Amino acid sequence: MTTYDFDREIDRRGTCSVQWDDIADRFGVGELLPFTISDMDFASPPEVLDALRARVEHGVFGYTEWRIGDFRAAIRHWYATRHDTALDIETLVYAPSVLSQLSQLLQMWTAPGDGVVVHTPTYDGFRKAVTGLGRELRGVPVGDTEALEAELAKPDSTMLLLCSPHNPTGRVWREEELAEFARLAELHGVAVVSDEIHADLVADGQRHLPWLRFAEPGRGRRWALITSGTKAFNFPALTGSYGIIGDPDERAEFIRRMETGEGLASPAVLSMTAHVAAYRQGAPWLDELRAYVAGTMRLVEERLADGLPGVSWTPPQAGYLAWIDLRPLGIDEEALQRELVEVEKVAIMPGRVYGAPGFVRLNVGCPRKKAERGVEALVRAATRLRTT
Repeated sequence: MTTYDFDREIDRRGTCSVQWDDIADRFGVGELLPFTISDMDFASPPEVLDALRARVEHGVFGYTEWRIGDFRAAIRHWYATRHDTALDIETLVYAPSVLSQLSQLLQMWTAPGDGVVVHTPTYDGFRKAVTGLGRELRGVPVGDTEALEAELAKPDSTMLLLCSPHNPTGRVWREEELAEFARLAELHGVAVVSDEIHADLVADGQRHLPWLRFAEPGRGRRWALITSGTKAFNFPALTGSYGIIGDPDERAEFIRRMETGEGLASPAVLSMTAHVAAYRQGAPWLDELRAYVAGTMRLVEERLADGLPGVSWTPPQAGYLAWIDLRPLGIDEEALQRELVEVEKVAIMPGRVYGAPGFVRLNVGCPRKKAERGVEALVRAATRLRTT
């Protein structure tokens, strides 16, 4: 029985939305139908909205502390019930965003000029964070363990930066893969940071395994899991994230840096409120969302098979981002983007943003009617340009 209405269209224009109101910044043209940045067009769960209304109604928004109240206990509850993983709340840290955590950990565990190893294609936020701090981004193809070990073995490679599940491909890492990553990191003495913000969006039949299941315990072992409920429950504008840092000294240093150097004296109380409501009451909404997105992905699969038979595409193992390889069609990426923007009036992320020309990333975290318009526009534009 369906309880939540994911077909309802909500007008997001005029809300300072990056996806809807800031199109011209990336595509040079406004008034496009966007399928871009990875947030969703769905309202957050009603349980979350009710909790936020109650907190707003209270009316006082003084300084807050993330280590008191139900915030940490709700995270522990979520990991136990959703991921069958025991979590010690004393290992938790707080930060405004996952990328702010990454930035701090890069500064703690690497030095300018060091190599940071990632899987390619690569989430563009990783590239900006790593290169912006003067570190070298070293990419290895998803699934190429030999190339991964070669990069980790370099003396100046000091961090393995995972995206788990992987963005933009939607790959869910298998248990044996994660175990091998852990073995290689330990062998070559590199720190591991695992960004798991897409973890709660795995498709049915897939299982996300948190990095703390594979991290070696003990002092001196540099690893962190960084994540947030903002992606799965769609409240990134509230900010707020949390992490798990295994080594107590490293954890204390992270907190010290955030509270002194970064001036994070008080976290965003509405984000904490939303997290608690999502993790305590949001599971039914999330399960229906995942089922809805799966249905939309099947629609995309069918339309691509019918309209672009040269493209072999299957839905991702996690997330609402369709990563589509158009290289078999022999289409020039710049020409395709012109066709999409100027003729079809849609904005779809080009693969070059993630270091993979010839691909596109289509965000279908939206009502199905909108997703249909996006994939139909892509098929029409590609059909006009295909050379094979």
